[in-house]
Formats: sequence, C-alpha cells, structure tokens
Amino acid sequence: MTIKEIETKTIMTKSNLPVADFSVNPYVGCAHACKYCYASFMKRFTNHPEPWGTFIDVKTWPELKNTAKYAGKEAFLGSVTDCYQPCEAKYKRTRSLLEQLKGSGIRISIATKSDLVLRDLDLIKTFPGARVSWSINTLDEGFRSAMDRGVSIERRLEAMRQFYEAGVQTTCFISPIFPGITDVEAIIQRAKGQCNLIWLENLNLRGDYRTRILDWVHCNHPQLDGLYHDIYGRKDRSYWSELDADLRHFCSANALPYVRNDDSVRSPHGQPPVVVNYFYHEEITR
Repeated sequence: MTIKEIETKTIMTKSNLPVADFSVNPYVGCAHACKYCYASFMKRFTNHPEPWGTFIDVKTWPELKNTAKYAGKEAFLGSVTDCYQPCEAKYKRTRSLLEQLKGSGIRISIATKSDLVLRDLDLIKTFPGARVSWSINTLDEGFRSAMDRGVSIERRLEAMRQFYEAGVQTTCFISPIFPGITDVEAIIQRAKGQCNLIWLENLNLRGDYRTRILDWVHCNHPQLDGLYHDIYGRKDRSYWSELDADLRHFCSANALPYVRNDDSVRSPHGQPPVVVNYFYHEEITR
C-alpha cells in the first residue's frame, strides 16, 4: 500500500448528488479495493499509476472557519472513498473533520464497510439527524472476501446494531446486487431488526471493472453467463423488474414498507425499516 499525505484547499466539496449538498472525502483511494467500485474512475483525475486499492492519499486541509454557514445543509461522507478504511485508525482525518463541524448544525450521512466508525459514535450522535449506512450485498463470507477487503459482514452488522440501539439512523445498503448471487431477502431478514432503512441498488457495470466482474462471474458461476449477457449485453431490464415485483410481495408479506427512489422516507426506531428500491437510477431526482 502506497500512502502519502497531500494538502487540499478545502474538504467541503459542493455536490451534484441527489442526497447531499456537500461531498466529503478525507482520503483519495481506498484500501478496501472493491472489485466493483465505481470510484476507481478517480484514478484518471489523480494521476495514480498504481492499481485501484493499492494507494491512499491522506488529505490535510485548512481548519474550517465559520462552520455555522453549514447549518441546515447535508454532507455525504464517503462518496468516492471509505472514510473509515484502516488508515483512519492512524490518521484520524474523518474524526478531525467531525470535530471541526461539531455544533455547526450540518446534517451528515456516512457510508462505510467498516466497524471503525464505532470509535466516533458519541461524536456522530451530536449531529442532527445523522445517518450511517453499511454496504452489505451478501451473507456469504467467501463471496464477500472475493469482492472486497473490508471487515466481515458480521462485524458490519454488529456496528449497525450498536448505532441503531444508540438512536442513530442506520441504513443497510444492499449494494451492488449481483444477479443470481445476492440473496436480497436473506439480507433483509438478517438486518431488519437493527436499521431504519434498507436501500437496494443493482450492479451497474461500466468502466474498467466491467470486464473484471464478467470474467469473475464466468470463472466462478459460468451458469450465469447467459443472464449477465442479457442484462449487461442486451440491456434487458426484465431481471430487475421481476426482482422488484418479488421484493414488493416479500415486503408486503413481512409488513415492510416498500417504495422506489425516495430518499425522504424514514422509519422511527422500533418500527419496521423502509425498503427503498434504487434499481432505476434514471428516475432519481433531487
């Protein structure tokens, strides 16, 4: 792993994402090295020749001033990196940012595959409406370890439980859903008692990881070659339409609210989580 420290003018980047006003990434690169990571496209902007997952730039920035100007805004931490990847234990850049923003009135959303976020639970609780999501697209550790170098699924679920019981809004992000491999219903059953939201997102194949994923599927699940060709070669959406219908029926049978492309929904603690389908990205509006 190549690690270096870099200086940036600011850490608060205005976002075009539909879920936040600011996109915040204390690191460039990510040690989790997810094979399907869309953020690998960042290499073309950072001039890193190293393979994705083998380099990290640790950002330093001028201390934030007049943070009250962020009141009522929302920051998404971890849009193109994991803010709680292993190096955060040493460099504490995410914690430093949270300490600078504490009391500003900004809302925060954090996406991670780590349980290191537990270190900052007390700090995160001070932010209004704070949300933390964990990416979980399998309960099979063999498949998980083939796809990423994050912590185990059980460690992610345990961190989710502790945040949920502490009263923080938690999300189980079932993403990306691998057709024919990800057992969505099993993950929902496992997580539904310890999260407020369950987000569903399909596997999108683009960029340099498209071939990598298709080759992996061919080597490990050759019986799925035809299905993946239909979805990603012929652009056939019928698999997602059928899964959408199946999950709608499953959620109804389990008294789970089910909606499409709606980030505004919330489930109070003690109530069943809301399941949100994000299969159709072209339908998402701010």
